[in-house]
Amino acid sequence: MTIRPQDERDLLDRIPTRLLLGGEERDASDGGTFEVLDPSTGRALLRVADATALDGAAALDAAVAAQHAWGRTSPRVRADILRSAFDAVTARADDFALLMTLEMGKPLAEARGEVAYGAEFLRWFSEETTRIGGRFATAPDGKNRLVVLKRPVGPCLFITPWNFPLAMATRKIAPAIAAGCTMVLKPAALTPLTSMLFARVLTEAGLPDGVLNVLPTTRAGEVTGPLITDPRLRKLSFTGSTGVGRRLIADAAETVLRVSMELGGNAPLLVFDDADLDVAVDGAMTAKLRNGGEACTAANRMLVHESVADEFGSRLVERMRSVVPGRGTDDSTTLGPLIDESTRTKVHELVRDAVDRGAELALGGAPIDGDGYFYPATVLTGVTADARILREEVFGPVAPIVTFASEDEAVALANDTEFGLVAYAFTRDLNRALRLGEELEVGMLGINTGLVSNPAAPFGGVKQSGVGREGGFEGIEEYLETVYVGIGDPYSTA
Repeated sequence: MTIRPQDERDLLDRIPTRLLLGGEERDASDGGTFEVLDPSTGRALLRVADATALDGAAALDAAVAAQHAWGRTSPRVRADILRSAFDAVTARADDFALLMTLEMGKPLAEARGEVAYGAEFLRWFSEETTRIGGRFATAPDGKNRLVVLKRPVGPCLFITPWNFPLAMATRKIAPAIAAGCTMVLKPAALTPLTSMLFARVLTEAGLPDGVLNVLPTTRAGEVTGPLITDPRLRKLSFTGSTGVGRRLIADAAETVLRVSMELGGNAPLLVFDDADLDVAVDGAMTAKLRNGGEACTAANRMLVHESVADEFGSRLVERMRSVVPGRGTDDSTTLGPLIDESTRTKVHELVRDAVDRGAELALGGAPIDGDGYFYPATVLTGVTADARILREEVFGPVAPIVTFASEDEAVALANDTEFGLVAYAFTRDLNRALRLGEELEVGMLGINTGLVSNPAAPFGGVKQSGVGREGGFEGIEEYLETVYVGIGDPYSTA
């Protein structure tokens, strides 16, 4: 599929660029706007409204006003809206994919994959909507009847990241709609366009006014800070860095606000001596280069048994060498740009630090000259324990390789981090796989696969990688309160 400049312009002309407040698209209260840039060129795509604190207050007012009626809407109505939205996103997959490629940089093939993944949250939670239940029981002493009900948490604030503009929005919005919650969405300032298009699709699918309100802004703290401490807000869900997550949790403590946090990662990828190396290299390519490495689930540390390290490393270098950097609209491109110059600078700093401390550069290792924020696929071998890249999330196409001698050492290395989102392991030993599931300090584990994300599975981490789960049966519980009603013994004559 060839994307012409005119195709890009035609799409951008159809993208909403104003705030969505109470069902109306509006300018920012002060008339301010900001540019959204194409990271493959550094040039502006569009200008969008730049929300103020006043707009944030209006968004929460709209969500609060809509909550009672929306919470009483029948599950079937909510399910039908989600299913209609799934159908609409799927029908407009080319629009969504191209828009993500333009504002985030990922190749079109990956963007199409994200559309399918993101849309599936809409279908999954449309099916879960009518299955929200409770329970009825007799108290053990027989004197009361126990009724457990589920009801919507209430107005929610969602703060989403730039790296998966559609999927991070649908992963939060779909279960909130299913549960009957109203929402304020603050998309990332680097990639707000996809969320704004998605909000329009939801409106067209029948979502009532005020249920979803959207606030693109460059003044995140100024806009969201007062909302987090407003007692009318009942839920905060954030995906982003651990540092920002810590601050938001501290702010949320003021009103004991319910929170879900999907934070940073430092995923280990373990390759044992009995691994099928073809499978392991395929898995490493997926786990490392999905989204160009700009994913919290990206394999950040390749931990390889010393007996297969040379063979694994040489195979990985050959595969990484075949990666083609370029603008995502070119079908030959398999690696897009990093999101901005500061991200590229940090990636390169981590690579240089590792080399300065003794690592060998097997491939790549220098920014690509020219327009955009490109960095090549990079492999480091002999990475020393004191290298920053083993402690910090690299968020780029860089694979540092470290060796181990035993399973116990591998587990210790994998767990030696404040993070605990996901791990990957390659082995043919079923007992070892089961042990790793119990011993690795992560919320998710991929065995002989480099991809674990699935709308039907609970996504989330332990330690400083977050609190709560998104997706799966568990995902809707994040948006429901549990209410117990005790009813006196119906057989009592007193």
